[in-house]
Amino acid sequence: MLPLIDKPIIQYIIEEVVDSGIEDILIVTGRGKRAIEDHFDCCLELEAYLRERNKNEWLEEVRRIANLANIHYVRQCEPRGLGHAVLCARSFIGSEPFAVLLGDDVIVGEDPCLAQMLKVFKELQGTLLALDWLPVDQVSRYGIISGAEIQPRVFHIGDLIEKPAPEEAPSRWGITGRYILSPRIFNVLETTPPGCGGEIQLTDAIKLLAKEERVFGYAFAGKRYDAGDKFGYLQATVELALRREDLGPVVLEYLKNLVSDSM
Repeated sequence: MLPLIDKPIIQYIIEEVVDSGIEDILIVTGRGKRAIEDHFDCCLELEAYLRERNKNEWLEEVRRIANLANIHYVRQCEPRGLGHAVLCARSFIGSEPFAVLLGDDVIVGEDPCLAQMLKVFKELQGTLLALDWLPVDQVSRYGIISGAEIQPRVFHIGDLIEKPAPEEAPSRWGITGRYILSPRIFNVLETTPPGCGGEIQLTDAIKLLAKEERVFGYAFAGKRYDAGDKFGYLQATVELALRREDLGPVVLEYLKNLVSDSM
């Protein structure tokens, strides 16, 4: 729920899903995160307050947020890792392929990252992971793949390593917060032992899945901001503000003056 400019980070994620053509969304939450549910719910008191004060633009935005998609919720009772969080969604997903998006990664581009991935998935019909080329000093923070590029931006993944030391990493292609997964992943997750940090790692399960099914990586077109990192969050705030017509010019002028004054 941390805001980027004027809306919480999770709203950027939900809007990407909706803009990619998906309408049924499950959010895996935890204790103390009721604010997420409230944000995407109707609030008659707020609507009445805005209507009485002729805040019609804000009223329309509040209604738009409440009607973005069919949003459902399930709780992960204890933090046992991303793999366990995905497993919590099993009864909701059933036997269909599904997308997973992580709230820390905000990705912007001409086309939504998930929409790009869905086009590739329709062709390949296999588990698909979003990839980003990482600086060396960030390799140890991500799952890293090894594989061959089979067409522009698309890799057939042979192996995955969770958070390797830079000298042990097979590449600098890191798995980022977008996945399209085969439902077979649920069976694999059930038997995946705890890995890095004592948690059930989704990367470990995908590595096992790759022995049974084809797994691909896709180097998306766009820019990713790690909003879970302090500097990444600051980058996202500044650069997303610069992209906006209402804020871009004034923010740019402010930054120019700031740099000029500091020299």
